[in-house]
Amino acid sequence: MNSPDIQIRPVTPSDVPAIAALAREIWQTAYLDIITQAQIDFMLGQRYGHEQLRADLENPDKWLDQCFAGERRVGFAGSEIYRGEFKLDKLYIHPDVQRRGVGGQLIAHVAARAQKLGYPGVILAVNKHNEKAIAAYRKHGFTVREAIVSDIGDGFVMDDYIMEKKL
Repeated sequence: MNSPDIQIRPVTPSDVPAIAALAREIWQTAYLDIITQAQIDFMLGQRYGHEQLRADLENPDKWLDQCFAGERRVGFAGSEIYRGEFKLDKLYIHPDVQRRGVGGQLIAHVAARAQKLGYPGVILAVNKHNEKAIAAYRKHGFTVREAIVSDIGDGFVMDDYIMEKKL
């Protein structure tokens, strides 16, 4: 695997516009064949609006990390304490650096945080039809725990697997 030299740094308030723009760019590639453009736009607004990202940064139970290859921002991860478990809530890598170890480095970074805080594992939710992401998560030790369907508003649902990785 050809892994670029990656630096992982916390997201700061001044990074919020760049993270929101990167999310929009990645989602257009990752989800257009899985969910509708209307749902993509709804979820981006719900989860990646500047106000929401800034609120996430202020929450002591949430972390946003970004990764750089050189000076280029190539991905980010969000993690949180969620219902008593440690959750990898966001993991997005720019398509032109996928399959080069960047996501694995972010997963390891989040898992190390979970372990340091005393959690026995990490959970995540992934769309049941996102076969590339499911395969990547399996490669990094995640297994499917359950299937769920969640109403997220405006007539949209998330049809996901909950996956977990024991630490």
